[in-house]
Amino acid sequence: MGMNDFVLMRLTRIFLIASAMLVLGGASAGLAQGPVGLRDGEELSYRVDWSIIPFVGRISIAAAEVTGDAGKVIRVTTNTSTRGLVRGFYPFDARGESIFDAATGRLLASSESSSSRDKTTKTSMIFHYPWSTAVFTDDINPKNTKTVRMPRGSPYDLILGLVQTRDWTMKPGDQRDELVLFDDEFYSLTVHAVGYEDVETPLGMFKTLVLVPRMEKEAPKGMFKRGSTVKVWIAQDARRLPVKFEVEFKFGRGIATLTDYRPPSAPAMASAAAGR
Repeated sequence: MGMNDFVLMRLTRIFLIASAMLVLGGASAGLAQGPVGLRDGEELSYRVDWSIIPFVGRISIAAAEVTGDAGKVIRVTTNTSTRGLVRGFYPFDARGESIFDAATGRLLASSESSSSRDKTTKTSMIFHYPWSTAVFTDDINPKNTKTVRMPRGSPYDLILGLVQTRDWTMKPGDQRDELVLFDDEFYSLTVHAVGYEDVETPLGMFKTLVLVPRMEKEAPKGMFKRGSTVKVWIAQDARRLPVKFEVEFKFGRGIATLTDYRPPSAPAMASAAAGR
């Protein structure tokens, strides 16, 4: 594997991690607060650029409320893929899925799969709250399958991560903690509101609040241990959309910009309005 392939592989992997920050902002105006943050029918799509290389990938996040054996759940899917010229020599596709209890907001299960030119992954996690444990399964490398202890709190997988901040009221100087998950590891993050900035996107100009998650409650690990930083820009209008995020490494910077947004389905909006 050449250096260019290695860098692109790392970038697309980190884009998956950073997509946890994409849904920080929220959805349509006037919706009642929900246990998960995303509403039935919502979808956000992002264009990804890398330093001086334009359009290296796309990320989309969609939510749907469904009824299954466990009752009503909210299924959130995240799809990430390389695009443009980059895809010609580094094809990469990944899909993540998170299942939340619609009433409590608890994460019940999560899964992630990805494929590139020379690697395939497929993992899942099932949560057992009464026993404070979770079962991590690696379908490609079964030797990695194991049961892990869960820390106190209600985790969100890292594909959604900080989704609940859509319902937080924050201003510069505020901070709040969040427990997130990546693979079989739990991360305790502190989200800092650092200031206001104007951001221009294909959807228009937005006044935004900049949020920065950091690992402060424990020794940094993963991308945070390597000195990477994440920033998210949350629109301060009624919809509070996450219009941009940025992941910075020692060797460059990835930027995802919101290009398309689909609001919640009509029944979800009507239900929220009735609850006000």
